[in-house]
Amino acid sequence: MKTVMLDAGLPDKAAALARIGRELGLGEVAPRNLDALWDVLRGDVRGPFAIVWTDHARASVKLGADFDALCGLLRRLAEERRDFTFTLA
Repeated sequence: MKTVMLDAGLPDKAAALARIGRELGLGEVAPRNLDALWDVLRGDVRGPFAIVWTDHARASVKLGADFDALCGLLRRLAEERRDFTFTLA
């Protein structure tokens, strides 16, 4: 299973999206916003895969509303796809 690790060292939402795209090998279809991320993760990424966000409490403070929006999207995706997991660690 492919696992993408996110952490509190990410400076902003764009960096989180870039890491997800890079780690999942998305290349040209790498997401640049949450709508694009949803579309790509929902239909273009083969499972199983996981995203784990370590030191999430610090990341939440640092990224604020962007953290909440991204986590909300990933939680919805986990409800929709049985071959995807999202974990805050």
